[in-house]
Amino acid sequence: MTFDFELVGKIGSMALIDRKAGIIDYTRVARLSRELRPGYIWVSSGATEIGRLDYMQRTGREIAGEHAKTDYAAQGQGILMQTYRQFVDPAYSVRQVLVEHQHFNDDQKSEHLKGLLLRCREQNAIPIVNYNDAVSSEENRRLELLALSHDRKRVFECVDNDETASRIACLVRARTLLIFTSVDGIYLNPDDETTLVQTIGGKDAYELTENIEEHKKYCIGASRAGANGARAKLEFVKDAAAQGTTIYIANAKYSIAEVLSDSVPCTKIGVEL
Repeated sequence: MTFDFELVGKIGSMALIDRKAGIIDYTRVARLSRELRPGYIWVSSGATEIGRLDYMQRTGREIAGEHAKTDYAAQGQGILMQTYRQFVDPAYSVRQVLVEHQHFNDDQKSEHLKGLLLRCREQNAIPIVNYNDAVSSEENRRLELLALSHDRKRVFECVDNDETASRIACLVRARTLLIFTSVDGIYLNPDDETTLVQTIGGKDAYELTENIEEHKKYCIGASRAGANGARAKLEFVKDAAAQGTTIYIANAKYSIAEVLSDSVPCTKIGVEL
């Protein structure tokens, strides 16, 4: 298979925030940002939580009501991008790319997004992708997805950035998909660190997909309320793995280089591993 991109990476909110201090983990963001370069696409969660923390620090209270997530996301997006721009190599451009489900359920919009991402690679730029929570209405989204489901066998929601990263990896034919989280990978027993699954492989796409399905049964729970957890991660990455992309699910305390060199504990998924 010919790959158009070297890497699609994703980092979750839990891995971006210093919970004790109630702020962005600047050390972690700085370390990872310095590794980003053209040919990488970076999918970053965190805008909503960063916006919430920033609002609380400025006002001493939280926003009440159904629109809190929207308002927090709008406040946090600028902070998130400013932070990445601060630490990414100044020789590279940084471009914010906000997506919604339409970009993965409409062929024309998918091609438009693909073209934008490919131009980033050619123009010495690093795209930072996030779901556009600031303008996305949950009620409208559900109605739109319901309408789409009548005409399509599969509909991609992509509110979860794990799914967004996986769909982008398929769209641009990425060699590697790296999902950073707050644990070392997939466990047979989430309460026993010695049960870390180091590899999920198969001799071909069919066998690999079956083995991914087999491991899903061990995945229960999530790192926080509202998160979809390890089971959803495995479901989301199946298409990318089947097309030949190698997937890593790893702890964000490690560097990109450490994970890709197989020098730290993580879960690696791919054909003929």
